[in-house]
Amino acid sequence: GGVEKLAVVLGECKALAHLNLSGNPIGETGAGVKILSSVLGECTALTHLRLKRIQMRNVGLGQLAGVLGKCKALAHLDLMGNNLLGSEAGESLVTVLSECKSVAYLDLSYNCFFAEGAGKLAGVLRECKALARLDLSSNLIGDEGAGKLTEVLGECKALAHLDLSDNNLTTDGAERLAKVLGGCRALAHLDFSCNNLGVQGTGRLTSVLGECKKLKSASGSCRWDFVV
Repeated sequence: GGVEKLAVVLGECKALAHLNLSGNPIGETGAGVKILSSVLGECTALTHLRLKRIQMRNVGLGQLAGVLGKCKALAHLDLMGNNLLGSEAGESLVTVLSECKSVAYLDLSYNCFFAEGAGKLAGVLRECKALARLDLSSNLIGDEGAGKLTEVLGECKALAHLDLSDNNLTTDGAERLAKVLGGCRALAHLDFSCNNLGVQGTGRLTSVLGECKKLKSASGSCRWDFVV
């Protein structure tokens, strides 16, 4: 099949820096990601990997995690929309990020990490000194997951873009975030829209944004953010 042929070629591309396979359902049977994983470890110059909506699921991410650690130059990782679930997916990401210290862009949006997965991810984020963009939108992490993230966000000194939209956050989650966002000195873009923060939660978040001196945009625009 197509993945097998691609794998043969990739094994010879020693200087390959950018690879975008987004939208190709190579993870549909489970074999495609396994074949891809068998050669990615040889692409040691890889800096950008986009695997958006390839139907990867937890099994595929586990297969990738075993080899991506060899890609020490990896700076951009996009895993949007792959039905990655809970703590198992979080564990796999810990494996990747603990080895790939140069990751600056991490898109995990439109998965289902829930609070458990967010907790696992939080445990390794403090090691990601280069992380500048984190997209966790639409992952149902809730207030508990947000609380886990707040334990480490202040240590992500390079973080400039944070997207936590559509995550079932309430006033409690907003309160937890508000306590640490002022310490994110590099923060330039924040999205907390499409949650259930209410007037109090939205107000609490916006009250601390003035401490983020580099902030250029903040979004909390979905109508249910302002429901009492």
